[in-house]
Amino acid sequence: MAAGLILLIVAALLAVAAPGAAQAATATGCPGRKVRTLPFSTGSVQIFRDGGFVCAVTVQRHPGTRRLISVSVQARGLRAVAKSRRHTLSSPPARVYAGHRYVRVTGTVTGGSYRSAWFPC
Repeated sequence: MAAGLILLIVAALLAVAAPGAAQAATATGCPGRKVRTLPFSTGSVQIFRDGGFVCAVTVQRHPGTRRLISVSVQARGLRAVAKSRRHTLSSPPARVYAGHRYVRVTGTVTGGSYRSAWFPC
């Protein structure tokens, strides 16, 4: 009886916690764990790592106004993957296989931008 009650409690806790974690992952569209946030005047570039893949997304500092938002991520020795759109919150995610290469990211929100140097990710 006690084991059944414990299983019921654990199942209820997982049901409550799992949707929040799934929503956080889909809010940016990038899978994996966040490794860096690179702020600039009108927004920030968030970088995620999932195995050998690096994913980046640009987020507005003050969401709500439809602006042109873009992001680019490049693994050293490979072509850059760039994405952009007019949106009220963020750019679409740009994902590239980096393995153990250095990467460089660029993010732009109308009125400001950020371009990183090569860094290990």
